[in-house]
Amino acid sequence: MSTEPADEATSLLDTLRVGVVMLDGHGTVLVWSPTTQEILGWSAEDTIGRSIEDFVESDEAERRARRNSLGRGGSWQGILHIRHRAGNVVEVEGRGSLLRDTEQHPFVLASIMETSRLRAVEHDLAVLDALFASSPLGIGVFDTERRFVRFNDALVRLNNATRAELIGHTVADLLPAAMAEEVLQIQSRVLETGRSVVDLVTTAPDGKGARSLSYARITDRSGTVRGVSCTVMDITERLEALNKAEAARQRLALLDEVGVALGNLLDVHAIAQALAEVLVPRFAGYAGIMLRDEVAVGGELPEPVIPFGTPLRLFGFAARESGERVERLLRLGSEIRYERESLLGRALDTGMPQLAGTPEEILRATRSGDPRVEATFELGVHSLMAVPLRARGTVLGLLLVSRAQGDEPYGDDDRALATEVADRSGTFLDNARLYAREREGALMLQRSLLPQRIPEPPGVDLAYRYVPGSSGTEVGGDWFDVIPLPGGRVAFVVGDVMGHGLHAAVTMGRLRTAVRTLAGLDLPPDELLARVSTVGDDLSHGPDDPLMATCLYAVYEPAPTSAGSRCGVLTMASAGHVPPLLVTREGESGCRVRPVDVPSGVPLGVVGPEPDQEYPLTEAEVEEGSILVLYTDGLVESRGEDITEGIDRVCALLAGPGSRRSAPDDGCTWNGAGAHVSTGPVGATGCGGLENSCDLLIDSLRGQRSGTPGRPGTGDDVALLMARLGGLPGHTAASWSFTPGSYAVRRAREAVRKTLREWRLSDLEDTCVLLVSELVTNALRYAHGPVGVRVVRDIGRDPAGPAGVLIVEVSDLLPEPPRERVVTEEQEGGRGIQMVASEARRWGTRHGPEGKTVWFELALP
Repeated sequence: MSTEPADEATSLLDTLRVGVVMLDGHGTVLVWSPTTQEILGWSAEDTIGRSIEDFVESDEAERRARRNSLGRGGSWQGILHIRHRAGNVVEVEGRGSLLRDTEQHPFVLASIMETSRLRAVEHDLAVLDALFASSPLGIGVFDTERRFVRFNDALVRLNNATRAELIGHTVADLLPAAMAEEVLQIQSRVLETGRSVVDLVTTAPDGKGARSLSYARITDRSGTVRGVSCTVMDITERLEALNKAEAARQRLALLDEVGVALGNLLDVHAIAQALAEVLVPRFAGYAGIMLRDEVAVGGELPEPVIPFGTPLRLFGFAARESGERVERLLRLGSEIRYERESLLGRALDTGMPQLAGTPEEILRATRSGDPRVEATFELGVHSLMAVPLRARGTVLGLLLVSRAQGDEPYGDDDRALATEVADRSGTFLDNARLYAREREGALMLQRSLLPQRIPEPPGVDLAYRYVPGSSGTEVGGDWFDVIPLPGGRVAFVVGDVMGHGLHAAVTMGRLRTAVRTLAGLDLPPDELLARVSTVGDDLSHGPDDPLMATCLYAVYEPAPTSAGSRCGVLTMASAGHVPPLLVTREGESGCRVRPVDVPSGVPLGVVGPEPDQEYPLTEAEVEEGSILVLYTDGLVESRGEDITEGIDRVCALLAGPGSRRSAPDDGCTWNGAGAHVSTGPVGATGCGGLENSCDLLIDSLRGQRSGTPGRPGTGDDVALLMARLGGLPGHTAASWSFTPGSYAVRRAREAVRKTLREWRLSDLEDTCVLLVSELVTNALRYAHGPVGVRVVRDIGRDPAGPAGVLIVEVSDLLPEPPRERVVTEEQEGGRGIQMVASEARRWGTRHGPEGKTVWFELALP
């Protein structure tokens, strides 16, 4: 049996392999073809002259039936089982015909074919016929001239033609010219290159529906090109389903984008603008968000439906194109007027979305003569939709969207999508309204807890700012304070309560009160912070919300001009707060700005391992005219940036061009142990206006929060205090030092008396000299060292406050403070302090690095 593969055949006969055998009238083999030899393995030499029955496996009945069929009808066909030369049996289909020669001698001409190959060909033909007859796809076969040679009924129906219109014709006779030209070009490329075209989507010939076309080249077994095949599928329903699925996906994507765009916003204006920008141009050519004024200011919304006549304002808009016409139609802040029967009026009245799908419907649904309508038509708007923005059953305003030329008009699906967008956006807007109301209340509370009136201490100029956090951040607990102290000294405080919200604001108020109260005791900064920290539990809201705050407390003691010194003393302590800045003059026009190295203790409320060393004290001399800058971290913190970079940025802004902002190598030198330090030459007038400097820093902060310049800011609130540190004028302060001796008390009385007469304070002369005499005598008796006397006239600068006070200080080296005792007839000691307590407006004692100072105040006339 031949093993030649079928795919090497060049014709159908090669595939079928038809063998020919000729027999005489007795069944003897006369002719045995080579193909027969291929099929059965027997050669002509093996078979010629032998009876065919020697090779056929059959019984006598089958032989008789074959002879009878040939004798009666002259032909026979049927299945034969012939023995192969290799020993196996081959099943073939045989056909025999009875022939006679000129002498009427009978002969039988028989042909045999292997049934396996024949059945395969028959199966292929049956499949092909079934495919053409029953396939729902349109199938067509074209010859090399691109003419129809075969097609099925489905193709006839898809083309709405007849068989006569197809057979022998090309698509040029069937399809529209442009479509036919495209198909003919595709067929030519397929015939030429052999590359198939699969799933080419095109419209139906009648324009109603869609078709999927596939083309492939047809070649025979010899490789000769015979034509091109085509399958046509009606995909109208599939395409509609895909379009619906895509539209649904787009709607979900739009809703998702709305959620992402509005999710982090808590400002009504920002939400309205972001919503409009999301909708254009994806869903609308023009979009506007109109709201009640109460929404923006956090007011109440009692009515579920907006009453007719309630003004609406445009809070956000976006447009596909810009220009004067757009400005006439959409202008932020403009008031929107409407009639009850207009599109807007019906949407507000009914609370249901209103759609005008044609220009005529727009005209009927708007106010006649409205210039906005004219501008709408000038922009080519042909479809308009007004959708109520609702939240918790209350209408907040309207979402107005429109489409212009080139866009499909709005339909029911668009109305459903717009309603969903409006409902979601309404919730965001109402949350922003409620947040605005709560935030305004919190800001009101916080402002009421901040200093309402800043004193003006002698020798010190002040400027300050408080900036609430951005709308996305709750109100914080930042604060600052300026506290006058006895002796012309002044305390500067800045702090930041951890956290945000009403609790932080209330805690800030409590903490500020505690600091002011302890400042009245004239405590040094380190001791004051330690005492505030120990009462943290009393200042907090409970065990679950402990006090946690940073604070910097600085005390400035200006030097009297008459004393000849141009340096005051600044004493500071920090509870985990950002370092203060010092601005000093350098040269004629330059400044140096640098952070002051104040050792940072633990924040207030945190118990440290060594309570006595929690807040190291820093003391230094600063030249007159230097500017101290206190601030909270909101001024210098930015996302993704180290806080030192923010401090450097603020230093650069304060220094200005051409100035230095590095650590000092001369000028004021700082010491964390409270020891004496020296100063170099520094300017005496400061560097620029304090108010301008405050504005510069705050404007820079706003630029960060808006995204330009630099990186985005944190949005935290900011407290800023700037103080130009000067000396006490000669007509307001005087000081002396007296060595122990018999005349020390008399010289002290004379010096004070002379000074008060020069200041025209004779009314206070007797009382003041008497009290000074008692205190100096007491100091000489117990201290056994030099005694300092200082007189400061603090003129009241607040018209609503007191006229001022005269402050007298007596300093010695004895650390123990004097005590007020009950004096009896038998005991004379203690009358001096009792006299001071009864005659002075108030008195007290404060401790310094060496010794103490007893002071008292007398009210100026």
